Amino acid sequence: MFGKLFISVFFVFIVYYESSDAQKKKETLLSEKVTQMMEWASKRSVIRMNGDKFRRFVKAPPRNYSVVVMFTALQPQRQCGVCRQADEEFQVLANSWRYSSAFTNKVFFASVDFDEGSDVFQMLNMNSAPTFLHFPSKGKPRRSDTYELQVRGFAAEQLARWVADRTDVQIRIIRPPNYAGPLLLGFLLAVIGGLAYLRRHNLEFLFNRNVWAFSALCFVLIMTSGQMWNHIRGPPYAHKNPSTGQVSYIHGSSQAQFVAETHIVLLFNAAVTMGIVLLCEAATSEIDIGKRKIMCVAGIGLVMLFFSWLLSIFRAKYHGYPYSFLMS
Repeated sequence: MFGKLFISVFFVFIVYYESSDAQKKKETLLSEKVTQMMEWASKRSVIRMNGDKFRRFVKAPPRNYSVVVMFTALQPQRQCGVCRQADEEFQVLANSWRYSSAFTNKVFFASVDFDEGSDVFQMLNMNSAPTFLHFPSKGKPRRSDTYELQVRGFAAEQLARWVADRTDVQIRIIRPPNYAGPLLLGFLLAVIGGLAYLRRHNLEFLFNRNVWAFSALCFVLIMTSGQMWNHIRGPPYAHKNPSTGQVSYIHGSSQAQFVAETHIVLLFNAAVTMGIVLLCEAATSEIDIGKRKIMCVAGIGLVMLFFSWLLSIFRAKYHGYPYSFLMS
């Protein structure tokens, strides 16, 4: 009886000792990982990682910190202009966190370049860049831990809202001063003021209906093409698949757009408008009948061709739209 009791106590002691020893090793390993991440973050706000670093410090436990990783392709041969734009905004986000008074080891920012960690891209079945993923301190990433870049854009403010939603860490974005906007506005006002001064004795052009009509038309075209959405959301100019090299200028969803897409839509709308203007002039002007016929044919051609292209873009974004014109 006493022997069985002794064996049981001895077994419990061994289990406890091994468990305690394992816990100490786990705490030591975690402390080393946090210390290393803090050291890297003190040198670079965005920690550059290859496959080995990613597996050790992001994928492998133990880990009591979150990591926001940007998967990108910044090498010149990849020709990923969007990656560079996204990298700039990601740097702004990471710097705003790193140099804030609230900085802790609760969350780190890292990047994996395709040419330095292609094995990581393969491991995660990732075939596009840039992509932002959040790796929580506990458990595996969920669907919401993948940033919806095509919908929300890559502006640092949008990324900060997503990080706050996933980690409860509030980051106040601090950007370096940019004087380009005020300088451009000042230059434009100076040019307008100079022209008004030079023609101060003849200001009839200010009452010219064509000048105001053209100005209003330009403003309407800019607004209806989606420029304000670009300014608010900061979407990429286009999207290039790093695996195939294919560049997409039209976003496939009705909930998002590329900057290039707004430029295309603006030009198409302008061409349709020009066609309508030519038709109106052909019907109301008193010029030679031959020129009026040419204007009429050109106006009809512009309206039909570019309206057809606009409708094809609409069909590409709103899947299932049944109508088309000239082209599918």
